[in-house]
Amino acid sequence: MNKKVAEFIAAFIPQKMARNRWRGILRYGPVCAIKLIRKLKREKGTPTRYYLAVCAIAKNEGPYFQEWLEWHKKMGVEKFYIYDNESEDNTKEILAPYVENGLVDYVFWAGKKQQLPVYDDCLDRHRLEARWIAVIDLDEFIVPVKDKTIPDFLQRFENFAAVEINWLIYGSGGAREKTSGGVMERFKRHSVPNHILNRFVKTIVNPRRVFSFTGAHEAARISGNTADSHGMSVNQNFREREPQQDVIRINHYPLKSYEEFLEKCARGRVRKTKQPDSDFFEKYFEKYDLNDIEETNL
Repeated sequence: MNKKVAEFIAAFIPQKMARNRWRGILRYGPVCAIKLIRKLKREKGTPTRYYLAVCAIAKNEGPYFQEWLEWHKKMGVEKFYIYDNESEDNTKEILAPYVENGLVDYVFWAGKKQQLPVYDDCLDRHRLEARWIAVIDLDEFIVPVKDKTIPDFLQRFENFAAVEINWLIYGSGGAREKTSGGVMERFKRHSVPNHILNRFVKTIVNPRRVFSFTGAHEAARISGNTADSHGMSVNQNFREREPQQDVIRINHYPLKSYEEFLEKCARGRVRKTKQPDSDFFEKYFEKYDLNDIEETNL
């Protein structure tokens, strides 16, 4: 169904969580949804190849891939589905060894405003391949706090369709220029945990129990419930809940240094067809440059 039509119909649903779910179902298409449910019933016994995979779309993120891949590999990710949105840097060369050894599936994906189409494609291609798929960006690192690995954490969520994990936003730490070293090594200062921006989540889904993503943060479920990181069924939109970072969190580095932030602005945003003006980016930097607490345990 056309996205605008889906948005129009969903707008009449008063409850926010129900509205978001139906927005995703309608965007996926009622006929396609029925076909998918029938297919999943037929394939119910098909075993998965991977317990945990990650899906990401990236544009000109070459310098950051190695650290991001190696961190999540260490945290228990077995497969990465990487969609290259018309990168003009060395992304393909950086990923080549990981593609060769089978850790990364690489797809070149052209076009503007392609984030949700990419997520749809990833789910449709790999529903039966992975038990869990985490959908995150290259500036986000999943950090288990109470568990050794992400799969250790997920073992407690087998009955859920999805798990939402809160951000912890890291600021620039006053860095104006890009220096050597990894992102997690260079940026140690983050916001206070209960900052309102940390209410945002990213979602790890059971791909056999969701239709599609309603945006970058939530999924439209086929069946079952979504859990928060404490294992409680979610009954409020993430914007209305207090953040949780004591069990697991997503270290979110939206800025890095000011120089790197300007580079990020120049390469564009995968969700937008029209880029904002410079004033927008300056306000964005000021809003997300949160450096209240210095990290000491990573």
